[in-house]
Amino acid sequence: MAFTSSNGQTRSSLAEINITPLVDVVLVLLVIFMITAPVLQSGIEVAVPKTRTVKEITEQRLVLTIDKTQQVFLGDKLVNVHELGQKLHQQGSDPTHQVIYLRADESVPFGAFASVMDAVKQAGITNVSIVTQPLNEKH
Repeated sequence: MAFTSSNGQTRSSLAEINITPLVDVVLVLLVIFMITAPVLQSGIEVAVPKTRTVKEITEQRLVLTIDKTQQVFLGDKLVNVHELGQKLHQQGSDPTHQVIYLRADESVPFGAFASVMDAVKQAGITNVSIVTQPLNEKH
């Protein structure tokens, strides 16, 4: 596109936009997102016990977590252990077919673990899997 200025000279406008800086910024943001996404996935720090037999978790299920301060989380949300049965009923699926993964820090006392298990059983859920880490044996 050409235009004439007030002094009679013909000039052309710059119609092309340089997108190289935009692409650079987008690629840097993409790399940052790819690096930080796995870190943000598990926000609750729990040191689960180590066992010899460990089954890989292959399906997306409800996860109950008891951290080292004995706080109970359903997914990523903090819940009161006395309201846990109601929260599990609100999930909407049939409790007899529902599977729950239970992650508990290895320093959690058995009493806290048992009270959470009792709340799960009172909700009608009988299929509970306890999450552990594989035991590293050196032969």
